[in-house]
Amino acid sequence: MAPIEAEELKLELGTFDIAFEKDCVCFVVLEQCMCHRLKGDELVCEWVAFSTTKGLLSLSLENLEQFEHEVLNKKNKFKQEKIKAEEDEENLLDSYSTPAKGSQKRALSTPENPQSKRSTARLTSPGLLSPATFSPCATPSQKYSGRGSRGEVVSTFGTVQGPRWSVPKGRRSASVDQLMSTEDSLLSSYKFMFQRLRDVRDVLSENIDGLGEELRLHFNIEEFSPVSLPAQDKVTVLGQVCCDSNGKLNAQSVLLEAGQEHGGRQVPVDLSELNEFSLFPGQCSSVSHIVNWLLSSESLCLCLGSEPVMVMTVCGPYTPSDSLAYDPLIDLINVINRDRPDVCILFGPFVDSKHEQIEKCQVTETFESIFNRCVDSLVEGTREIGSKLVFVPSQRDVHHHYVYPQPPFTIPDLSKKDRVTLVSDPCTLLVDGVTFGLTSTDILLHMGAEMISSAVGSDRFSRIMKHLLTQRSYYPLYPPAEEVNMDYEKFQSYGHMPINPDVLVVPSELRYFIKEVSGCVCLNPGRLTKGQVGGTYGRLLIQRSPSDTDGKRINPCLAAQVVKI
Repeated sequence: MAPIEAEELKLELGTFDIAFEKDCVCFVVLEQCMCHRLKGDELVCEWVAFSTTKGLLSLSLENLEQFEHEVLNKKNKFKQEKIKAEEDEENLLDSYSTPAKGSQKRALSTPENPQSKRSTARLTSPGLLSPATFSPCATPSQKYSGRGSRGEVVSTFGTVQGPRWSVPKGRRSASVDQLMSTEDSLLSSYKFMFQRLRDVRDVLSENIDGLGEELRLHFNIEEFSPVSLPAQDKVTVLGQVCCDSNGKLNAQSVLLEAGQEHGGRQVPVDLSELNEFSLFPGQCSSVSHIVNWLLSSESLCLCLGSEPVMVMTVCGPYTPSDSLAYDPLIDLINVINRDRPDVCILFGPFVDSKHEQIEKCQVTETFESIFNRCVDSLVEGTREIGSKLVFVPSQRDVHHHYVYPQPPFTIPDLSKKDRVTLVSDPCTLLVDGVTFGLTSTDILLHMGAEMISSAVGSDRFSRIMKHLLTQRSYYPLYPPAEEVNMDYEKFQSYGHMPINPDVLVVPSELRYFIKEVSGCVCLNPGRLTKGQVGGTYGRLLIQRSPSDTDGKRINPCLAAQVVKI
């Protein structure tokens, strides 16, 4: 660092109208700049902050001594502690090295030899992750490293037509296609926080009318009556379930709100004579037809090959809650190389906004850089087996848009990553002709907290999944959970299910499960990490039906598992 000149220092002080009491004060200030390795403007800014808190002290020898003791010495102590933390981290990272290579110390960051914070995380090769952490003060999670039951299958569905859950080498490449393209429109401007209530009402009314028309055809209803029109005879009305207050829905607070076409009024609903019901705020229903219904929709022709197709589903976070070491992601790459799935569907969050160290910004790289390295590691780590990689964003991804529906991730040099598919949340995919519905938003948790039911035979998870399918929506709850930032104009175009999927994947904080609901295989694979310990992931096998011999349209024969990482 170049020495500070007295005239330069006086110029900096003059900016704040600060004058010396004595000439010797100038030399003391210059000495402090050199001893504490500060530039003139840096020391002046520190002095202004200190003197302001003390009541605008004059620049005297006594005050400078107090300033050095209370400010400069403490800053030096913090720098020394940071350097020591870097050394401790380096010693820990050296434990991952082989004895032949030995310990390779990195240069400490000093004013004479500054090291960029972007290069502090150690890598096994450029751009790839290692067991290193992105935080200078964190260590790999001991609880995660010491977890048991690795690879244990905790839930199963269907029968595997083969000896094992592994794809042989030399397999054909599975096709992955989006049912509707979203890249252009979802990257356009959003109106969230600028939405007019009138526009939100129009979207909700359009949804009521659309589902109402299908209800009318399904139950052979002649017409719907306005909810506000008194009637002595039995009539059928159409509307959306809502609550009579700001509290939670219960059997005594249920209202039915009609769309604009039928008056837009709210009327109370008496459930006392119903033996069974299952309701949630935002549900489109008809009275007297508060029932579960599922419409047949346009089906796609399934052209499955003669060989099964394996699809792996994984949901973040990809680090334990007590560390930013991406060990779980590295373990996942090893699992992918072992099982060789045709397609890997990877849900966020990749850089979790709920992680304590992310919240406090205790990282040594930008959030985007950490995410890009996660992607590069997955791409490079699976290059040999050639699995297709599908990335689904999460509202917990701190570096990405947090409005629902979410646009796809943006990745540099995507054209060079031919195996990567970027999709929105939610989205509908075709994997070798089998329809997958995907959403990373925790609709299970949100609907489970609001839904009411009585004497319904199926379990709670199955009821929620059936609601999603009958409402033809990836997020039918209204109003949405507080953490969901809904853009209703986008939701009207991209938040609904264009067809009934063969597989519906809904990762959640709630317990993992695999269920068949109304002909759809519903899977909650859980999360890759649960707090400080390992979590679970899912895998599905799409198999040709044994009865199919002529290659015509078939129903997929699906098997699924949930496995501990």
